[in-house]
Amino acid sequence: MTNDFVLVLVVVTALAFDFTNGFHDTGNAMATSIATKALPPRTAVALSGVLNLVGAFLSLSVAATIASGLVDTKLVTLTVVFAGLAGGILWNLITWFLGIPSSSSHALIGGIIGSTLAAAGSHGVKWHGLVQKVIIPAVLSPIIALAIAAIGTYLIYRITHNISGKTRTHGFRIGQIGSASMVSLAHGTNDAQKTMGIITLALISNHTIASGSKAPFWVILSCALAISLGTYIGGWRVIRTLGKGLVEIDAPQGMAAESASAAVILLSSHFGYSLSTTHVATGSILGCGVGKAGAEVRWNVAGRMATAWVLTLPAAGAVGALAYYAAHGIGGSAGVVVMFIVVAAGGAAFYWQSRKTAVTSKNVNDEWSGSGTRPSTKTPVSV
Repeated sequence: MTNDFVLVLVVVTALAFDFTNGFHDTGNAMATSIATKALPPRTAVALSGVLNLVGAFLSLSVAATIASGLVDTKLVTLTVVFAGLAGGILWNLITWFLGIPSSSSHALIGGIIGSTLAAAGSHGVKWHGLVQKVIIPAVLSPIIALAIAAIGTYLIYRITHNISGKTRTHGFRIGQIGSASMVSLAHGTNDAQKTMGIITLALISNHTIASGSKAPFWVILSCALAISLGTYIGGWRVIRTLGKGLVEIDAPQGMAAESASAAVILLSSHFGYSLSTTHVATGSILGCGVGKAGAEVRWNVAGRMATAWVLTLPAAGAVGALAYYAAHGIGGSAGVVVMFIVVAAGGAAFYWQSRKTAVTSKNVNDEWSGSGTRPSTKTPVSV
């Protein structure tokens, strides 16, 4: 088998990751609008999918960071890229199945770092770039988003305290359509870029394009379509956790959270920071609970999510390293083919298991029971 065949498998795997990124992260943009009934669930994910598609064309700064800012491209092979994607996909599927809003971005980066360490050792990783462009934004972004959303929520209720609750809710539900749309657009400018960067890295490692090249147009288009389709599928398990599990959200809180998320994500995309839109959205939702007097914030749910965040980079890295060792041990192109089949089988297994406890557009807004993210239902399955 030629390198070009392996390159095709890597590109297909990258687009599969992009698809999982889409349905894993739909809740970042639309969970609050769905929870407050500002938008019907299916309308929300369709709108988010379209705006993710548009946003993917607006910036390439993050793609450049992923393609050349985290690992030494001279030491990266197609097997390394594939193994990193395997780590990202499997962690995405695990956390989606459990309904945990973890970071698709960190899953991808962790997978690539892990496979690079396995293949080339620590000198293959640009640690300064990892700390500056990934670790620091990961720590600061949810805190900043929480603060902005808390202040915004407090001011909204302060300014509108003389307006009747019904009028206020109606007005802010309309406003949420705009603010949620901005988050979807921002998500496209950040998350869609990451897979573009990975495919570009694969093209560089295969000497298809020169080192330092920008993502070709076909890469931009295919990644935009993949994440948009994944978004439209609707990651209902994660949407439920974000919309119902953290805070019981009213429309004014929802608009404050979405506005805070959009501002932080767009600013980070401008500077090329590969932050987690999940971290930002979660911080914003917690902030809108903190900013409203008497609101219930479920810190135990937030704690479980924070644990997953801490584990994402090392866990995805470990899977990426194991995938590299397995593919390398089998040898050559055959190793990549075998691991491709393993990843596909793993994805099918998670999907099949999810059918037993389905979360769909019809039950995503059921009351939070406190016993888990997946309501009991016999509704036909949807992711």
